[in-house]
Amino acid sequence: MYGIGEISRRTGVKVPTIRYYEQMGLLQAPDRSEGNQRRYGRPELDRLTFIRHARDLGLTIEAIRDLIALSQHPERPCGEADRIAKAHLDDVREKIAKLRRLETELQRIVSHCDGHSIEDCYVIRALSDHGLCGHEH
Repeated sequence: MYGIGEISRRTGVKVPTIRYYEQMGLLQAPDRSEGNQRRYGRPELDRLTFIRHARDLGLTIEAIRDLIALSQHPERPCGEADRIAKAHLDDVREKIAKLRRLETELQRIVSHCDGHSIEDCYVIRALSDHGLCGHEH
């Protein structure tokens, strides 16, 4: 059995975050010691490791909740888990495309600034007038 501090150290998940995951229903409320301290077993350690990795990959709490529910039925086909991961991948690709457009626009704005004074600064003008942008972003 692990206390909350130990499970935090083992998983790299901060104590307040562990409590939050309990409140969100991602972790079941743990057993308590006679001193009313939370006590976690190996299944909770494994679950918290799963949650941490999913969060590191950017999955939402709702997606993680759905994946946890799916994991409770190992005999089922994995199509729904694949769908969740694919939807997240699509979102990530969309964000990457948007970031690339932002990078291009910022690079263009910065390259037009000669850096003499603020009154002549292209960066300030471009941020003040969206019409000066070269692309939609």
